Amino acid sequence: MRRAERLFQIVQLIRGRRLSTARFLAERLEVSERTVYRDVADLMAQGVPIEGEAGVGYRMHAAFDLPPLMFSKDEARALVASVRVAQSRLDTALAAQAEAALSKILAVLPPASRAAAESLAIYAPPVGPDTATRERLQVLREAAESRRKLRLRYLDLKGRVSERCVRPLGCFFWSEVWTLAAWCEARADFRNFRVDRIEQVELLAQTFRDEPGRTLADLFRQVEGEMAARDMSTDA
Repeated sequence: MRRAERLFQIVQLIRGRRLSTARFLAERLEVSERTVYRDVADLMAQGVPIEGEAGVGYRMHAAFDLPPLMFSKDEARALVASVRVAQSRLDTALAAQAEAALSKILAVLPPASRAAAESLAIYAPPVGPDTATRERLQVLREAAESRRKLRLRYLDLKGRVSERCVRPLGCFFWSEVWTLAAWCEARADFRNFRVDRIEQVELLAQTFRDEPGRTLADLFRQVEGEMAARDMSTDA
């Protein structure tokens, strides 16, 4: 990779994340951390508004932007594949936005790149969640994004019905089903709810803030700890 291209990729990686460490950048670019430090210092000297420092991480100033980018043939094909695979599995609103975004991208591509992308021999049959589940998924996703609490009426695998007040943290797709990861206030713990088993969902006026031990990052750490403990038990 030429240095000019590497500098461009560094800018792209930093502005696409809240915080990028030198180790992360070095791994993505397949260079040493020393090279990353030098390149970032050069970019900052050229006036690129990168904030941060070595040993901590870097982020881009919010006001910084680059001119529209042109996609390569392979990048355009990857976008088409992603939308085709995901579209029938997303909620209706997000699926429509994905299609609209892809149409805008294809419209500005050179003819050869557009033809290569549209002729991609990868297709995904429309075998996703039913309409009711997709509509419910939209409510859950938007609640997680707006930090609004939810009241759920949930039917578990044993046929038991319960009502829960939860803090929605994120929606996860597991090849066949969607689940909602949430902090359940009744159980004072994290819980996962299959979206197709949520009988009713009510968007509450109450909002919530991140609190130690109740965030999505805390859930990820808990799962990683459980997996590590399971692996150690298996090895023993």
